[in-house]
Amino acid sequence: MTGVAITGIGVRAPGGGDTARFWDLLTAGRTATRTISFFDPSPFRSRIAAEIDFDPRAEGLGAGQDAGLDRATLLALACVREAVADSGLDLGRLDPGSVGVSIGSAVGCTMSLDREYARVSDRGSKWLVDHTLAPEQLFDYFVPTSISREVAWEVGAEGPVTVVSTGCTSGLDVVGYAAELLRDGQAEVMVCGATDAPISPITVACFDAIKATSPNNADPAHASRPFDRARDGFVLGEGAAVFVLEDAARARRRGAHVYAELSGFATRCNAYHMTGLRPDGREMSAAIDAAMAQARVGGDDLDYINAHGSGTKQNDRHETAAFKRSLGQRAYRVPVSSIKSMIGHSLGAVGSLELAACALAIEHGVVPPTANFAERDPECDLDYVPNQAREVDVRTVLSVGSGFGGFQSAAVLTRPDGRAHA
Repeated sequence: MTGVAITGIGVRAPGGGDTARFWDLLTAGRTATRTISFFDPSPFRSRIAAEIDFDPRAEGLGAGQDAGLDRATLLALACVREAVADSGLDLGRLDPGSVGVSIGSAVGCTMSLDREYARVSDRGSKWLVDHTLAPEQLFDYFVPTSISREVAWEVGAEGPVTVVSTGCTSGLDVVGYAAELLRDGQAEVMVCGATDAPISPITVACFDAIKATSPNNADPAHASRPFDRARDGFVLGEGAAVFVLEDAARARRRGAHVYAELSGFATRCNAYHMTGLRPDGREMSAAIDAAMAQARVGGDDLDYINAHGSGTKQNDRHETAAFKRSLGQRAYRVPVSSIKSMIGHSLGAVGSLELAACALAIEHGVVPPTANFAERDPECDLDYVPNQAREVDVRTVLSVGSGFGGFQSAAVLTRPDGRAHA
């Protein structure tokens, strides 16, 4: 896969508003995890999350046509506006049929569904719900394609408009799919990315039930500890990231700034277990190998690996093994880090947030750290860039994702030839 350029980036993430503040937080190694404020978390085992201080009205959203949209949709729209402006494209001057949209989400409009079910069922006390209390937008909350529809309306896209929902790899898979549409000539420009706003009682309860999230409620800022020996689960988050993708030759002709090129992508499924992972990392390794082969790069070409790094015992062990399986001894010399240590795990959205971090690492020649890394785990013995960002001449980046259901995805970003760091 060659010739797919990232020319615009829009981010809304915990601890920062736009893309610039997101990057500032990452390179400073600051954490944005805190006690949940959206609802009373006291009944739950894990009472912490990475929330965004997001005001839709201040962003010109949430009123008029936007009234009643779910938070995940509003986050996506805010990112779309930033990404399109950043790209320098005037989409209104393009053939609408040449512009496509692809949005990823693991859990769609969860916050609104949770809220409205509580309303029509009197907080779950009624088996037969009172449909007269339901808002007119309820159907949209049930259908994740409503998010991509709103984005398409925002940018005037009449080309392919889709939603990708593959759990926690959605944010990687959606960009890989958008790139394929460009390569196949289905669109000239793709507005793509992922969004999730899952911090609701039902989501917290689900992860509590399987003990996947950290119970370190006394110290939220240090609860997300990927690869650390004392890690005890991930911290739920929310967020969105959207990109403008174009054919690289087209971007060069119009003089666009190119952050990076998506040169390889692959996804695999382990067909093994809903939540379990084999410790040898075989399935993730297969995705890594395929993505690197497509990008025509080898282990010696990699300058940085953005890990899934959720902070669960089995995930961190699994992907450490995958890196060793694919890269051999080179795995010990490539910087690896997890930004989930700072912004939590926003499920389907986080893969796009991580790709944004990878593109910015290429742009600035800086690798973000793994925050809260205090004690080395003998099973996780790679260079995880502990606690402080590192200046690196970043030309080629591997980003990986792992999701319930056995999904394993990998993407390779490369620096455009001849371009210096910003």
